[in-house]
Order: sequence, then structure tokens, then C-alpha cells
Amino acid sequence: MSEPITPLSLGTWPTPVEPMPRLAAALGLGRDDLLIKRDDLTGLGGGGNKIRKLEWTVAEALANDADTLVTTGAPQSNHARLTAAAAARLGLRAVLVFPGEQGAGAARSGNLVLDAFLGAEIVFSGVTGQEALGDAASRVCARLRAEGARPALIPFGGSSVLSARGYLRCGEELKSQVPGLRTVVVALGSGATMAGLVASLGAERTLGVDVGAVDDARRRVESFAVPHAPDVRADDLRIDRGHIGAGYASLGRSVEEAMTLSAGLEGVVLDPTYTGRAMAGLVAAARRGEIVPGERTVFLHTGGLPGLFGHAEALAFAEDMRRTE
Repeated sequence: MSEPITPLSLGTWPTPVEPMPRLAAALGLGRDDLLIKRDDLTGLGGGGNKIRKLEWTVAEALANDADTLVTTGAPQSNHARLTAAAAARLGLRAVLVFPGEQGAGAARSGNLVLDAFLGAEIVFSGVTGQEALGDAASRVCARLRAEGARPALIPFGGSSVLSARGYLRCGEELKSQVPGLRTVVVALGSGATMAGLVASLGAERTLGVDVGAVDDARRRVESFAVPHAPDVRADDLRIDRGHIGAGYASLGRSVEEAMTLSAGLEGVVLDPTYTGRAMAGLVAAARRGEIVPGERTVFLHTGGLPGLFGHAEALAFAEDMRRTE
């Protein structure tokens, strides 16, 4: 029987909780009703929610004597960036496997710039689709083993039953930081962040806003949460799928509004893929009466700011706003 995994210490905990009184007032809430949990301020590699998960997945890799971390994601993946940062911190090699081919100028934007500074090896696999990308990563691991390396494959988005423990712990932080918490709103990508919160806080207090990263988000959240909270059922999960728009890489009008409100009223900058969609879900929930005055709501800021600078639609939107000033 394997020994239990002891998580690494890669971030700065607990992350702070701050009020958002001006945004709360704009949404018809009381000034003390809306707070933000700053998991963008986790420290390592530009910060973000993936660090809580990597504390577990990289600990498992080290327990298995790995010297190389391999993972997958989109070229602007925050998880890939933070996997590279964790590898740099620990003296490991990082290999990031991305879909498609490298486009002209792509390495000059967003997370890809940071991947380079962090010393990661980038492999553009030439394939598309999550299953094909996983197969490509397995082939990269086989190549590395043939070269004498000891690779560990970190799952897509860092999400697994093990890594969900990172957000179970975050839920416990929130219980102590926000007495009377009614709802936490979080981006739903690969699933383990929401799963950990559901396991800690319950499905009724966790609203996930689907970003369109995976086709089976509801099932994934259930599968990652149940080992920690056996009563969780997929049908009970609160999931808003109304802000995916034209797809994962797109920028919809509700997200443009959410990013503008957050920055203009609170000085909090969001990214167009994850936190912008999550805030759009919070705004929509308040407007339809699902989030109400007198109840405490927390927006979980999962980071991702570097991705803003690699998102062509978001940059064009910002330029349009500048021109109309």
C-alpha cells in the first residue's frame, strides 16, 4: 500500500479576502455583501488557482522519483505556466505539450512569454482535441524515458481526485474568513477547483461558471468531489453554462461587461477566459435574483492575468474602448 501524499508548500496561504463595495452597489447588493478571495495572489509564477492543485500533484510526482514534469493545455494555459514555475522552484525539468502548430509571433504573447522565462520546453503536438493531446503527451513521456529522464504526467488543468484536496482546503479557509458565507462563485474549467469547494462547502453554496474547457464538466466535478464527499451528485451541482459564447477561446459581450465593471469599479483586472466568465456569471446571478442582498457572496479570483495579453479579441476590445474615450 502506497504512503499518503503530503502536499508541498508552493504558495502563500491563506490568500486574502477583500470587500467589493462599489461593484456590490452596482449590482443592487449591500456594500458588505460581496467579497473577493484573492487566489490570484498565491505567489509562485504569477499566481493563480493551479498552485493549490500543484502542491498535491507535484508532491505525488516527487514521491514517484520524477525529475521531469510533463503537462498539456492550450498555448495560453495558466496551468502549464504554473507547472513550469513549480518545476523551476524545485529544480525539475518542465515539458509543456500544446495542440496544433506554433503560429507566427505566438511566442511573444501572454503565458508563452512566461513559459520561456521559466525554462520550459514547449512541444507543439500538431494534434487537436483533448484525447489526442493526451496521447501526444504520453508519446512525449515515452521519448523522455528513452532519453533517460523520469517524467511524471500532470493531468490536464492539474485536475484529479488528489488535486481537488487543494480546493477542499480553500473551502476551509473561506469558512473561517467569511462567517455566514452563502455563495462562492468560481470559474469551472477542468473541474477540480469547483470539486474541492463543493466537497468542503456543499453544492448549494458553490456556483461554477463553465468556461467551455471540457465537454463533460458536470461529470468531472462529480468524479473529483465524490471521493471527498460521497453525497455529491452531478444533478445537484450549480453550474451556469450561459457565458461560453462561441467557445472557449471567444470573448462574449457578458464577459466584456464583467471585465469592464470589475476593473472600473474595483480596480480588479480579470482575464477573458476564466475570471471574466466567472464574474459574468456572478453578475447574471445577481440580476436574476439568485444572489440577493443580505447574503454574503465571495468571488473566487483564480488568476490568469497573463492570458489576457495573449487573447486577440480581448486586446482588440480594449483598443476599441481606448479609441472611444
